[in-house]
Amino acid sequence: MSSTLPVSVLIPAKNEQANLPACLASVTRADEVFIVDSQSSDKSVEIAQSYGANVVQFYFNGRWPKKKNWSLENLPFRNEWVLIVDCDERITPELWDEIAQAIQNPEYNGYYLNRQVFFLGTWIRHGGKYPDWNLRLFKHKKGRYENLNTEDIPNTGDNEVHEHVILDGKAGYLKNDMIHEDFRDLYHWIERHNRYSNWEARVYLNLLRGKDDTGTIGANLFGNAVQRKRFLKKLWVRLPFKPFLRFVLFYIIRRGFLDGRAGYIYARLLSQYEYQIGVKLYELRKYGGQLNTTSTPVAEQPSVPQEVGQTVL
Repeated sequence: MSSTLPVSVLIPAKNEQANLPACLASVTRADEVFIVDSQSSDKSVEIAQSYGANVVQFYFNGRWPKKKNWSLENLPFRNEWVLIVDCDERITPELWDEIAQAIQNPEYNGYYLNRQVFFLGTWIRHGGKYPDWNLRLFKHKKGRYENLNTEDIPNTGDNEVHEHVILDGKAGYLKNDMIHEDFRDLYHWIERHNRYSNWEARVYLNLLRGKDDTGTIGANLFGNAVQRKRFLKKLWVRLPFKPFLRFVLFYIIRRGFLDGRAGYIYARLLSQYEYQIGVKLYELRKYGGQLNTTSTPVAEQPSVPQEVGQTVL
């Protein structure tokens, strides 16, 4: 059995009993694992405890920071390197071997990991979903998630999902992939993207208003992959017929049809997601920058986590 590595794993969670066992089994080579939970009502906490993870409860204040940034600021990591893994992701043995070598290299303060995204049991290799680079391994004092000024929109969740990490220093790229596969059904995919579309609508509105993106990665056609993507997004938000264009882009131009029936269903759902963003953007503009809804009060979050290894219930 391989020895543990001086890496602290951070896993944000809420009602993830279907995904957590495989996720936790894949990170046993880490020296420590933190589950940052949002008052799960299922068996997530019990599962985390059974794997020896440190469980800390996060109470979102409805504003900022969200879960990952709060964790990076407050958790007492005993290692310099942190690896952020979502519950529906797995770290392969080959990737762990590469991580062991990578963290010995002082040239980089962080590393991008590539994801294999599985949908309905099929690896979505086309449609622009692969490669799918994410900055997930970095020195925890050197990286924080950007704030895209979406705090005023309710029902977007308490966790950073599409925000990117701003790293102090250079980043490298690892060759071996991580696995992304949600073991829950399509109901959860649709429910999750309903929340995401609230967030995306606010981002679209900010881009249309030319809101200053100071403190974010920024848009640059000649920058890195994330900066180029953000530059193209500034153009994208001004295009007509985006739901149709998104289907054509994913399924035809980027050859999503090669992924069979799963690729077609994924393309249709992405088109529907784009439509949801569009109508919520319309709603935001109609109601002066607010969705036509009333958010419910939320509990205040604790300023610091309790003692390492203590489960907060």
